[in-house]
Amino acid sequence: MNMGNGTRRKAVRQTTYSAVDADSDTLAETKCLFSKIWTYTKPSNGDWCTPEPNVSLRYPPSEHSHLEILKTSLNAVKNQLSDKNVQVWHQHTNSTNRAGKVINAVRSVANAEMCTQAWCKFYEILGTFDLIPEQVIQNGELNTVHLCEAPGAFISALNHYVKTSEKTRYVDWSWAANTLNPYHEANGGGTTIADDRLIANTLPWWFFGSDNTGNIMIQKHLLELQAFIANMCRVDLVTADGSFDCQENPDEQEALVASLHYCEVTAALLLLSPGGSFVVKMFTLYEHSSVCLLYLLNCCFQGVHVFKPATSKAGNSEVYVVCLHYEAKETVRPLLSKLIRNYGPNLANLALFPNTVIPDTFMKQHEEMCLYFHKLQVETISENLKLFKSMSPEERQRLDHIRIYVAQEYLQRFEVRFLPRSRWISRNAVSPACCTVSAGRPLGQKKQTGSFNERRELQTMTWRERIHRNYYAECVQRHLSEPSGTGCVLQGPLINCQVTSWYITIGSALPAVKNSPFCQVELLSHLNEALGSVQKLDWTQVSPCASCHVPCPGSVLSDVARLCIAGGNSDRHKRQCLVFGSHSVWEPFHSLIGDFDLTFCAEASFPQISCILLHDGEPLYQQELLNCVVVSLMRLRPGDALLLPLFSALTRVAAAVVLCLHMCFRLVSFRCPCPTSPVGAVLICIDFCPEASVKILPILKEVQTQITQLLQDKNDTGTSHRQVLQFVPIEELLTQGLAQFLCSVNSEIIQQKLHLLMQS
Repeated sequence: MNMGNGTRRKAVRQTTYSAVDADSDTLAETKCLFSKIWTYTKPSNGDWCTPEPNVSLRYPPSEHSHLEILKTSLNAVKNQLSDKNVQVWHQHTNSTNRAGKVINAVRSVANAEMCTQAWCKFYEILGTFDLIPEQVIQNGELNTVHLCEAPGAFISALNHYVKTSEKTRYVDWSWAANTLNPYHEANGGGTTIADDRLIANTLPWWFFGSDNTGNIMIQKHLLELQAFIANMCRVDLVTADGSFDCQENPDEQEALVASLHYCEVTAALLLLSPGGSFVVKMFTLYEHSSVCLLYLLNCCFQGVHVFKPATSKAGNSEVYVVCLHYEAKETVRPLLSKLIRNYGPNLANLALFPNTVIPDTFMKQHEEMCLYFHKLQVETISENLKLFKSMSPEERQRLDHIRIYVAQEYLQRFEVRFLPRSRWISRNAVSPACCTVSAGRPLGQKKQTGSFNERRELQTMTWRERIHRNYYAECVQRHLSEPSGTGCVLQGPLINCQVTSWYITIGSALPAVKNSPFCQVELLSHLNEALGSVQKLDWTQVSPCASCHVPCPGSVLSDVARLCIAGGNSDRHKRQCLVFGSHSVWEPFHSLIGDFDLTFCAEASFPQISCILLHDGEPLYQQELLNCVVVSLMRLRPGDALLLPLFSALTRVAAAVVLCLHMCFRLVSFRCPCPTSPVGAVLICIDFCPEASVKILPILKEVQTQITQLLQDKNDTGTSHRQVLQFVPIEELLTQGLAQFLCSVNSEIIQQKLHLLMQS
C-alpha cells in the first residue's frame, strides 16, 4: 500500500509542481530567497581566539553604536504594525510569503511526519549545509541532541532526511531531546509548547530533568542531560530552537532571550564532540550578548554561518546560526567551566567578554552581517505595508506565480522524497497516544487577537474587563441551562491499563498550577488571574447565580438512581451509595436514590489551601483525595455507587485518581453544584467492579506513603521542596476518552467559578 501511495504522490509532484515556468525576474528572486546566508571569514593570522576566562562575566554589557542605530531603525519600521489586527495582518503576510506554498507541497509529495513550518526550515538547513560530518557517514552512526525542541519538528525532519537521502539512508541514528515539559503543571503557557503529538509517543527519548520541568536553564539539568546521553559514544549534532513569548514586548525580543541563548550555546559546547555541528535559532544580533556569543562560536567552530531560510517568514527577525566542525573543546574548556558555574536564567546580566578582547576585524564583519539582514527585513515589512493598502490583480498574479515556483524549487533543490508511515518516528502512532492525544484535548498556544496597541491597552484593564473583551466572554457569562456533566460519562470498567508499568514521579513542589494537558490553558490563566486579585476568597460567601440551573443534592441522587437503572445491574442485594460529604446536606434527599442505602464516610477534611492557585496540586489535598479513594475501594461491594467531591482534575495526580475510578466502575460522570467550598465537582461513580481494585490499592497506598514522607520532609520555611507529580504514565492519561472527560470536568469547573466571580 505504501508503494502505491508513493507512486501516486510522485505523479502529483510532476503534474502540479513542474508546470510553472520562470521568467528572469522570478529566477532571480527565487535565487535570492534561497541564498540569505552570511558567512564569517576568519583572518589567517589567528586573531580570533577564545578569550581567557578571567576576563569573562566580570563587566556590564556594552553598547555598540552602529548596532543600536540598526535596532532603533528596525523597531521604528516594526512599530508601523502596532495598529494592525494580528489575525488580518498574518493572513495578509501569509499570502505575500514567497515560500507560503512550500508546506502544502511537501505534505502532498513527501508524506512527512509533523510537516510544519519548523520542519521545512530545518529540512532546508539540512539541504543547504553539511550538518552531518563525513566521518559520521563513513562510520554509519549518527548521534544528535535537540534542545528546546517541542513539538519535535526538527527531529521528524531529520528522520525524514536521514531515511530518504542517498548518503545517510544506511546510517544508524540515535537521538535525545529536551524541552519544557508540556505535562508539568507549573510550566507557564507563554513558554511551554502544548503540542505533544510526537512527545507522547517518544517519551523515553525526552529529558525533563530531576524536577520534571524540562527547564534547560537550570544548572543541574545541564549536568543531568550529560548523564542522560552517556550511552552516546559521541554527539555529532546539537540543535537549539528555543524562544520565549515576546509578543507583549517585541522591541526587546533579543535581550529577553539572551540568557536562553547563552544556556543553549553552553550546553552545545559541553555536549558536542570534535567535528560536530550546532544549529541555534536567534533573532536580531544587535545586543552585546549576541556579539559575544557569535564571537565565541567563531572561536570554537571552523565555519559559522547566519542563515535565513526561505521558509522562515521574511518579515520576522528569526535567523539560524549554523556552526560547522567543532574544533576547540580543549581550548574552550576553562571558559566553559566558568560558564557552567554561572549557568542559569541570569547568565546574560554580565558581558561574556569585554569589548577590549573582541577584535575589530570581527566587529566589522558582524556589523556588515547585521546590516545585511536588517535591509532584508525592512524591505519585506515595507513591501507588505504597501501591498496591505492595495494590491493590483497583476501583483496578486505575479505573487501566486512566484509562490508556486518557489514550492517547486524547494522540492527539487532539497530532493524531497516520499517516506512511508512505517518509517516515521512515531510509526506505532495508530495504536497508543498519538492519534488519541489531539482528539478532544486542547493543543494550541495562547490565541493572539487584535492589534498590538489593543493588546497593550488590555494590560491596563482589570481581569473582568479583559474577559469581557476576550473570546471566552460568551462562555463565561452564559447562564447554565442544564446541569453540567449531563451526558459526559466514562464507560467502564476500563480493563486495558498496564498497571504493572505504573511508576511514581517526584519533582520540585508546585508553586502554582499554570498549565494542564486537561484544559484550555488560557481559560485557566483567566481563573488564576481572578483568584490572584482576591486577597482571601471564601466560597461560602459567594452568592449563587439565580439564573443558572445548578444541580442540588436531590438531583444528584436522582441521577445516581437513574444511571443505575440504565445500567441494568441484575445483582439484587441491597446496594449502597457511599458519600463523602455532609450528612445534613445529603440525608434529606435519601428517598430520591431508589433502592440504595445512603451511607456516609466522615466528611472529607479537605485542607484550606494556602495558595488558591494550586487548585488540586496541593499535596495535602491530594493526600486526602487518595485517602477517600482507598477507603472507598476497601468498603464498596459489587454494584455499589460512590459520590466523591473533587476540587478539579488539572494535575496528573488528580487525573490518575479519576483513571483509577474509571477502572473500578461501570460508569463515571460528574456534576458541578454551586460551590460552597473550593470543591468544584462531584464525581458520580456507578456500579463498583472490584476486580481492578485489587491491583490498584497497593499502588495508591504507596503513593500515599510517598506524599506523607515528602510532607514530613520540610525545609526551614515549613514547606516541602518536592512532591509527587505523577503515578500513572502520562500516555495512559492522554487516551482519548479520559482526556476528553477531564477537559469537560475542568472546563465546567473553571467556567462556573469565573461566572460567579464575574458577578460577585
